[in-house]
Amino acid sequence: MQMLNKIAFLKPARFIALGVLFLLFSSYTNDPGSGDKEKKVFPKPEKIGNMMFYVQRTFNTNTLIYELNIDEKQGLNETEPIKIYWINYATNKSTEPLNYIQRKYAYGLEIKLIDAEKKSYCFNFVSYKKKKLYLLKSPIDNKYHVFCDINNKTVALDRIFIQIEGGSFWVPHVKYIDISGKDLGKNEEVAERVIP
Repeated sequence: MQMLNKIAFLKPARFIALGVLFLLFSSYTNDPGSGDKEKKVFPKPEKIGNMMFYVQRTFNTNTLIYELNIDEKQGLNETEPIKIYWINYATNKSTEPLNYIQRKYAYGLEIKLIDAEKKSYCFNFVSYKKKKLYLLKSPIDNKYHVFCDINNKTVALDRIFIQIEGGSFWVPHVKYIDISGKDLGKNEEVAERVIP
């Protein structure tokens, strides 16, 4: 917990620019009923034991998964500690890796080791360098989580949801961004809605 106290987290409002970039390089597949945004049900990814957090947008139900990358010896892959892929809920629930543009310009991560002994990392999305996230092993449950600031609390990030209403491909109208996570110490959910 001492490490968490030393880390300066940035305001969640910084996710606004990230959200816009998410939209520019999204996975566009046809989703029946995607015109009815208010009634669409977005699935919660389940049975992904090492999932750190996920990202969804109103275009379709396809979901980005950020998962702890475990090597063949059941240890953390220190070269690439987080793996990223899509679940295609809009079609057949298959998974697929990010394409080059998505990985290099939108959803990929820049990761830096901050403590070799504890295997702790600081990272950001390639599309938005100002928002720092931290992959740390929590002293509460001795498991890895991605920590960030939500409503001025340091929490384990769970989900980012971007609500788009109108606009165009290059200039979407982002109505709001919901960020949610869990305060591990109090065992309670924490959420914040950011309005651009």
